[in-house]
Amino acid sequence: MDADDGVIYISQSRLISLQRDARLLSQQKGTIRSQFNGGFLSVFKGRGMEFDEARPYQPGDDVRNMDWRVTARTNKPYSKVFREERERPVLLWVDFRAPMFFGTQQCFKSVLAAKVAALLAWKSSQQGDRLGALFFSEYDHLELRPSRGKSSALQLMKKLSDFSVQTNDRSHLADENKRDSGHALNRLLHVTRPGSLIYLISDFRNVSSQFESTLSRLSRHNELELIQLSDPLETHLPVEGYYRVTDGEIEAEVNAFNKQSRLTYQQRFDSHQENLKTLCKKNRIRFLTLSTDQVLLDGLMQRQGLSTK
Repeated sequence: MDADDGVIYISQSRLISLQRDARLLSQQKGTIRSQFNGGFLSVFKGRGMEFDEARPYQPGDDVRNMDWRVTARTNKPYSKVFREERERPVLLWVDFRAPMFFGTQQCFKSVLAAKVAALLAWKSSQQGDRLGALFFSEYDHLELRPSRGKSSALQLMKKLSDFSVQTNDRSHLADENKRDSGHALNRLLHVTRPGSLIYLISDFRNVSSQFESTLSRLSRHNELELIQLSDPLETHLPVEGYYRVTDGEIEAEVNAFNKQSRLTYQQRFDSHQENLKTLCKKNRIRFLTLSTDQVLLDGLMQRQGLSTK
């Protein structure tokens, strides 16, 4: 077995094996917005399984839906309105830019991102959702249109594994072809249909200047969950000492002796996280943080107030 598998990259077979864990993730029935029949309540109203409200009769309403009790009480004609049960499209927006290929505990953030996406993908597939994805790096971009079935999930696992492999030699790639996260988020805005459930998986470092406005537009007609990934070394510097770091090309030395430097370093991360929380709260977006030193399944279960114990 390759010792690097699951640490600096992740194989398709490992991602496929996560479908067992995905069954432990409870998905409560929630309000969604979609135009396809399925297992989740929709905000679109019509003939369906669950009564929603009574409203004044309008020309063209089916007389079979008359609410005679309210009509008798108010002496005005009222119709029953139902919520239909509908399927939802689920989209995974996964960041594989250079900052994601970093980690000091258990695995790279890019591997953690692939595992999170795989677990959510398997759970969505098991629920019968239509599953789609958008994976991106500085130079690569892939879109998978939402579709149902195990074959769709297996294709997604293959592409996740492919993106988890970092090519160090990028000297042949021109800088003018380099893109930031803004391009991928704009593409998500372009391809997403109203009523989608969207998981955004990233460390959200160096996001584009249009990130907040685009996220706000997406949240108006979709359900969003922002999943921030980090490594312990990003949250705080280690104990006092000198540390040599490298990105594979450039080496630098970090001085962790200075207490003020360590405090400033931690405050910078805390500020970044608070800004993300504020943005999510403002736009009614669910927010979750996961770290490379955390048991992944426990973190996702806590998101729903559940336990693996």
